[in-house]
Amino acid sequence: MAGLLANWRRRVGALVGGFEAGQSGRRLRHFQPSRAHLNTLIAAAGPDITARARWLVRNNGYAANAIESWAGNVVGYGIKPSFKTAAPAKPALQLLWQRWTDEADAEGFTDFYGLQRRAAREVFIAGEVFFRFRPRRPADGLVVPLQLQMIPSEMLPLSRTETLPGGAVIRQGIEFDAIGRRVAYHFLRRHPGDASDPGPSLRPEGGRPEAWTPGETVRVPASEVIHVVDPVDAGQLRGISRFAPGIVKLFLLDQYDDAELDRKKVAAMHALFITTPAPAEPFDTAEADRDGERTMDLQPGQIVMLEPGEEVQTSAPADVGQTYEPFQYRTLLQVSAALGIPYAYLSNDMLKANYSNSRLALLEFRRRIEAWQHAVMVFQLCRPVLGRWLDVAVLSGALDLPGYEGRRRDYLACDWLPPKWDWIDPLKDARAEIEQIDAGLKSRSQAIAERGYDAAEVDAEIAADRERELRLGLGFGKAGSAPVPEEPSDAAQPAAAAEF
Repeated sequence: MAGLLANWRRRVGALVGGFEAGQSGRRLRHFQPSRAHLNTLIAAAGPDITARARWLVRNNGYAANAIESWAGNVVGYGIKPSFKTAAPAKPALQLLWQRWTDEADAEGFTDFYGLQRRAAREVFIAGEVFFRFRPRRPADGLVVPLQLQMIPSEMLPLSRTETLPGGAVIRQGIEFDAIGRRVAYHFLRRHPGDASDPGPSLRPEGGRPEAWTPGETVRVPASEVIHVVDPVDAGQLRGISRFAPGIVKLFLLDQYDDAELDRKKVAAMHALFITTPAPAEPFDTAEADRDGERTMDLQPGQIVMLEPGEEVQTSAPADVGQTYEPFQYRTLLQVSAALGIPYAYLSNDMLKANYSNSRLALLEFRRRIEAWQHAVMVFQLCRPVLGRWLDVAVLSGALDLPGYEGRRRDYLACDWLPPKWDWIDPLKDARAEIEQIDAGLKSRSQAIAERGYDAAEVDAEIAADRERELRLGLGFGKAGSAPVPEEPSDAAQPAAAAEF
């Protein structure tokens, strides 16, 4: 049957002409890609790809630089909310959120914006990351009794697939109901690669052992889990590392560099070679090393007397040649394209960059970053966290919002502001922005929001600064930066001053 179908396709392609990319001629005879769905491919190769990506980040300088560049540009110092709720609720929301962000991490390593950065790193390396909401007791002393626990992708086994009663299924560790909605995640109790974790079977002294087996999973409702993933195919369930298209070239380039370095190292160890017609007779100045090889230490300006028939030959190791640098450059260009990172950000090589081509590359890179920020980071992580945080804050009494049950969407309305992009020449950009505001092409609020700040907060700070400067008799910058007290009238001047 398969042969008949192939013959039919070949005949149709020959009659109609078809697409060359769909034919099986000489050049494409061995190009037989898999027709399996991405979920099948991820289940088969996903763990190996993730392990190799993590190895590269730990051991390869280019991979480590790429991941830091990605996280720094996606998150920076944080994607922050600017609430749209009118006063007096807005200041209370903003203040409580700022206080809670310092307590958001269940591990206590960083704040909420640090978790954003870690999430960006994990999605780049493993293709996905999970967060679990952790409610806390009032006795824990948090401003809002809620924290977030980060869970790596390896904790959700790709091999967990089964059918449940009632039409529900578990696919790659995710439980779906009969109509395809995610209802739960089946996480492993312990990381499968962490040999330092003894598991819950070991208790402190005096405690009773708990029955536990390796590979045991725990069912966590989907309402308590945030799955951050950037899917590339329709119907995709789990993530795939962004390193996948560049892993092979990065690894082989690393091996090539190591081999080149070792070759130069071995060549540099041998400075001179002395040939003699009587190798059994030792040199007067030669010494034997641990392996019994005769060696000679040379000093600057040293004169060595040779026996008759002995010759000295200098070591002339082959150079790397003129193709080494172009080869490295082209290979790293392919890697940068595969990772979606500009060449300069991947290699830290600024020699080939100028203002024009650097700005062109950054514009394209930043458009991709902005799309990822809003489609993945904001939509999948920031918004769900804000919604759960606000619910817990109201229920715990940390916030008093009138009519919250009926106006929840109004209170949740906010703009998520990423850090502002900085350019090489900020003075020109500032002047262009001022001209756009003066011409009515953009508002001050929009310009301030693009810098990652809230316009209302900035205006309040400016007003407070000017009031303080006026009170202290200070004035800075151009006219209008601080109010100037009015001059007293002539009637109020002393008589002596008036006569003068």
